[in-house]
Order: sequence, then structure tokens, then C-alpha cells
Amino acid sequence: MDKNRIEGTKHEVKGAIKEGVGKITDNPAKQVAGNVEKNAGKIQKEVGKERDRQRDEDERH
Repeated sequence: MDKNRIEGTKHEVKGAIKEGVGKITDNPAKQVAGNVEKNAGKIQKEVGKERDRQRDEDERH
């Protein structure tokens, strides 16, 4: 498993928590920061998935 998948998931969860705290505390800046981190984590996770797919494809040939 590519490390980007793990790191991406970590950022996705951390961002979701930060976003939730921002909602609870009525802090729009924290909400936005959490949303940005969450989405960056999703992208990073997808990069890791693609790298895994490429590695699997290379191993088949």
C-alpha cells in the first residue's frame, strides 16, 4: 500500500475533525481550514491508489 493512501486518510480524518470543531465553536476559519485539509487528504489518497494500481499493473507484465 502506498504511503500516500495512509497519509491521505490521516489528513482526511484530521480535516473532518477540525471542520466539525469549527462548526461546533462557530469558527468559520477553522471550518474552512478543516475542509481544505480534508479535501487535500482525499486527493492524496487518490494519488496513492493510482500508484498502487500502476505498481500492480507493472507486476502483471
